[in-house]
Amino acid sequence: MLARLAGVLLLLLGMLPIANWIPGGHAAPWYGDRMGMWTSGGAILLGVAVIAGIVIRRRPELWRDGLWRSVAERWQRGGWRADIGVAVVALVSYLAVSHLVFSAKPLLIDEIIQVYQARIFASGRLWVPTPEHPEFTSAMHLVDFDGRRFGQFPAGGPAMLMLGTLVGAEWLVGPLFAALAVLLFARLLRRIEPGPGTALAALLLLAFCPFWLFQAGSMMNHVTATAWLMVAALALARAVADDHGQWPAALVAGLALGVAATIRPMDALAFALPTALWLLWRTRLGRAHVHALLASGIGVVLPIAALLWVNNAQTGDPLLFGYELLWGDNVGIGFHAVPWGEPHTPLRGLELVNLYLLSLQTYLLETPAPALLFATAALLLVRWLTAFDRWILAGSGLLLLSYWAYWHDGFYLGPRFFLPLAPWLVLWTVRLPAVLADRAVPVWWRGGVVTAGVVALLMGGGLLLPIRAREHGERLYYMRTDATGALVSAGVEAGATVLVRESWGSQVITRMWALGLSRVETELMYRTIDICRLDGLIDAAERSRRPLEELRAELRSAQADSMGLTFLAMSWDASPRFDPRATYRPTCLERITEDRAGFSNMVPWLLNQNPRVQFVRDLHSLNAYLGVDGSVYLLTQPPQLGGAYVVTAIDPDSVRRSWRADAGEPDVAP
Repeated sequence: MLARLAGVLLLLLGMLPIANWIPGGHAAPWYGDRMGMWTSGGAILLGVAVIAGIVIRRRPELWRDGLWRSVAERWQRGGWRADIGVAVVALVSYLAVSHLVFSAKPLLIDEIIQVYQARIFASGRLWVPTPEHPEFTSAMHLVDFDGRRFGQFPAGGPAMLMLGTLVGAEWLVGPLFAALAVLLFARLLRRIEPGPGTALAALLLLAFCPFWLFQAGSMMNHVTATAWLMVAALALARAVADDHGQWPAALVAGLALGVAATIRPMDALAFALPTALWLLWRTRLGRAHVHALLASGIGVVLPIAALLWVNNAQTGDPLLFGYELLWGDNVGIGFHAVPWGEPHTPLRGLELVNLYLLSLQTYLLETPAPALLFATAALLLVRWLTAFDRWILAGSGLLLLSYWAYWHDGFYLGPRFFLPLAPWLVLWTVRLPAVLADRAVPVWWRGGVVTAGVVALLMGGGLLLPIRAREHGERLYYMRTDATGALVSAGVEAGATVLVRESWGSQVITRMWALGLSRVETELMYRTIDICRLDGLIDAAERSRRPLEELRAELRSAQADSMGLTFLAMSWDASPRFDPRATYRPTCLERITEDRAGFSNMVPWLLNQNPRVQFVRDLHSLNAYLGVDGSVYLLTQPPQLGGAYVVTAIDPDSVRRSWRADAGEPDVAP
């Protein structure tokens, strides 16, 4: 029953564009193109399956059913050495992806802030003092609270990256943990999968499937969390292996789940609940199983106690996470208004889960036909489940339910929230031939299915995977461009200040933070007020230093005209809102001109490790607060140069006079 339910869910949510049928909200505009590829690719693979089946039926000697079994048995006899060999080859692949596709750098702001926090941990601290003027170096996911600065993410993810920081290479962490997860998966398969052919196929498919490959090359915390979940799965398999109870294995399972909870609490909870229920159910077998349950509980508590200690040191409350402090109570799981006011409803959650599974059909294996088709068929056709299968399905189902109730759209390099499902999806994918055999499906039929699956993987690896690698390699190019050459060419010297020119919208957002507006308030105002009017109100507040409540009242009043706003198409940054009826003052037109000339991003420079050069955000008149003594340079990225940095020397005396003059210039309302 549980497998059938999982199969039906995969069939409905993984194939039908339900999000497109729900008015408003999220949608999959790409579904038509994707379905076109699946139809043509599926037709090719169906033809391959039919032809292969006919040939095998006529010439059964061509289908050597024992060939793969003999390879798998050799792997099985190889034990640890064979498993380590697969993991090492996988590790080399992940390291290559990290360098060749992601430039061995953190690219997404989530990665950058976690690396920033990892370096704080590596310095022996839990936070660093907030600068006197935090607006020059603040960031969206960086918390400045009560004189303390730290990243918003749970401490476990940065703690894993800290291992790389200690050797000067954070980029090693993702590949190493991904390879470790592959090794643990190999050891687990030897315990839970009776067929060595199926076990080896699942191991290889996970190790080299595109979704896992690209996530492994990144610095996102999903890989480390999934690796710890794999530790928990293997330890649990040992703990329930017999009727005698194994409390050391249960302790390790609890520890691993606790560590996973310090990285991604929801993912850990999804698998911790069925783990606890299983161990609780086994207590009926005797005292040894009670000891195992207690040991697992102790294991969970220890890492979580460390997490609560870090929370208390950072936010002043052990139960308050940095992201809750930054974004408010509505940042958590549940059906409620999202931080900037839009409601997260069950229908909206259904849209997100539908989009994640639709995306997995492509991103998991990069095949020309839906990647979850084999897994779906296996779940629908399987006759029986082991206890461990039920644990897998229960944990996977709870993970789906968790992200159904979570408002944020977690898409980066694929539906990243579902990475913990990858091992179990590939396992059910390769189980299909065995399930068909159990259903007494003829050998020629099974041979056709297997042949079609292998051809799909070869087509994906040869044709589609390089396209995806190129797509990921071009993503966020402005975050990976090396500025060393530009700095050297400009003659940037020790003691210099480099002003990083961001977009006008980014500058306005940062200035609102500096005035005391929360991230949520800032997001709301930015979305509902004309950018020039917003800039003017902020400028007036900066000059007059009026109370924050007065500024809030003025901003709420300015929101009254939000219905007539459109996106600012005059700039390379189209995110600011624009009122077509407004007459822009000269300062606003100057900011638009600057944006059209190109801009950069301050966030990567938070990781600057050159102590002789200070990188700060260019905030024009507010730059007067910097107290710059040495030489000054401006850093931009003109779009026509393909993202190459341009560093321009600025006369320090004239620029200081300009900043002071701008700071004293009376404001003109738009």
